[in-house]
Amino acid sequence: MEPTQVAAALRQISKGLTALADALDGGTGERSEEERHRDLMVAWGRRGLTRAEASDLFRRHGFSPQAAGGWVRGDWLEVRDDGLRYLTTRSVRWLAEQEPGHEL
Repeated sequence: MEPTQVAAALRQISKGLTALADALDGGTGERSEEERHRDLMVAWGRRGLTRAEASDLFRRHGFSPQAAGGWVRGDWLEVRDDGLRYLTTRSVRWLAEQEPGHEL
């Protein structure tokens, strides 16, 4: 089995486990949109994500993957020269205001 096939299989397992965890704790429906934004940003951190990784992270936090485009237009995310997506300074600042003492 090729490494890319293993990675794809692990992503499918992860999606299934996330869905199971959501079912057990009531899913993302009980969390406010702001809480989900905050959780998404904390999970993202300072690392750069590929388009597929970003889409998966948005899904796991109850957002449509297409929402990433709005985040880019709103200066919450940026696509850098390396092709990866990063949280902007605006996002990091907002998160710090929401969670004093928490830095990415």
